[in-house]
Amino acid sequence: MASVVAAEGAAAALRSVLSRAQQAAARSGRAPESVRVVAVSKTKPVGVIRGVYDAGHRCFGENYVQELIDKAPQLPEDIEWHFIGNLQSNKARALLAGVPNLNMVESVDDQKIANRLDRVVADLGRKPLKILVQVNTSGEESKFGVDPSGCVELAKHVKLGCPNLVFSGLMTIGMLDYSSTPENFKVCKELGIPEEQCELSMGMSADFEQAIEMGSTNVRVGSTIFGAREYPKKN
Repeated sequence: MASVVAAEGAAAALRSVLSRAQQAAARSGRAPESVRVVAVSKTKPVGVIRGVYDAGHRCFGENYVQELIDKAPQLPEDIEWHFIGNLQSNKARALLAGVPNLNMVESVDDQKIANRLDRVVADLGRKPLKILVQVNTSGEESKFGVDPSGCVELAKHVKLGCPNLVFSGLMTIGMLDYSSTPENFKVCKELGIPEEQCELSMGMSADFEQAIEMGSTNVRVGSTIFGAREYPKKN
């Protein structure tokens, strides 16, 4: 019963988030469909995720490889999974093989993981995988991501040197000043990609409306939809 209540609550929260995201897009002069809400479901049970799916949502994000591999087969195949956590190169094959409907990896932050993903996609015969280059715009050592000064070089490497990957834009985490917006346009210009085709994953539960107003196309919203994280209790 508790899981049913949680699923219903999450579905209602999703509708509120979608409405707020659409209003933020309108305030910035953009169409509602220009913004994607990635419902971040880490630590949440499959039943609750299914409740949000049944409310019509299809885009979900996970942070941990094993958790996503466990959940994906239990849920409908038309879900578009985004992997948004730090990805170690030795787990790339398990992730891509275990989640056929993985739509995007948002957290590519060096050439090593880009090269590994490129090889695994080719080995598995998957269609080219969309990726975002993760940029550490806050300068916090605790955050992953390439330094802003290196993001153009990494984006070029993905676009020109990884034929099985599709460079789709940038992802930022932990930044406070939304400085990634001009950075995204700079990368697009360097690569000759129209700005409207360059995605920017920026903003989470606490700031997604402000991020959308500053140009974000993807917002990663977890606790506002699903409630507080549920980590196992330590003995």
